[in-house]
Amino acid sequence: MSPAVERLYRYPVKGLSPEALTAVTLEAGRCLPHDRRFALARSDSAFDPAHPVHLPKTNFFMLMRDERLAELHTRFDASDGDFEIVRDGETLLTVTLDTPDGREAIERFFADFLGDAPGVPPKLVEAAGHAFGDARRRPNAQTGQYVSLINLASIAALSERVGTDLDPLRFRANVYFSGLPAWNELNWVDGHIRLGKARLHVVSPITRCAATTVNPATAQRDIDVPRQLMQHFGHNYMGVYAEVLEGGAFALGDTLMAEATAFVST
Repeated sequence: MSPAVERLYRYPVKGLSPEALTAVTLEAGRCLPHDRRFALARSDSAFDPAHPVHLPKTNFFMLMRDERLAELHTRFDASDGDFEIVRDGETLLTVTLDTPDGREAIERFFADFLGDAPGVPPKLVEAAGHAFGDARRRPNAQTGQYVSLINLASIAALSERVGTDLDPLRFRANVYFSGLPAWNELNWVDGHIRLGKARLHVVSPITRCAATTVNPATAQRDIDVPRQLMQHFGHNYMGVYAEVLEGGAFALGDTLMAEATAFVST
């Protein structure tokens, strides 16, 4: 059985909740449309929207430091810029992100929500063509924007070792797929895959950090995922980063086909 897409997500604001998609069209050299398009920069962040460059994640509010963010569920409508924040079924804020008033309202909300966290007050930042991904441009990559893919069998293998089912959203990937033995996706690195109509170059495994210790359902740190990966598998990888070489559409149920890497059982 060929690997197939089971889940598909984008994360419009870095560190905030995912949005499920059924289909997407990729462009060469770009991540998913609107993925990590915005970020909440800390007050001492050096990010300059006029001259955007990749900065370490510590310049921004994110789950690695600010697990309370997992309490919130957000929705972004790219067609009109509407943005909504919900907690426990209650809508806390609805604004339009492409207006000064909307951005100021977002900043006030998170200044209050985050309280005395280091870096408050936050600033909502965006820059044309820039994505606030965690990964720097890899030496074997042509760009610095990636699609993240995770094998659900690898999550299941880790879940078995730690003795509890791990929510895949803990890992904040774009594409979750089935149909490949656990960890075989690591064999794709430096190879090429077809994802629907798109063609991608797999540039590296994804090294996992403390953000994965946060349970997305409870906003609590409950399992030291990087330590568990090292203890049971000798690495702290979960998933792979891939850059888009040829754009195209794909959808839930579409297959992933390796061009330069074999699906080898481990």
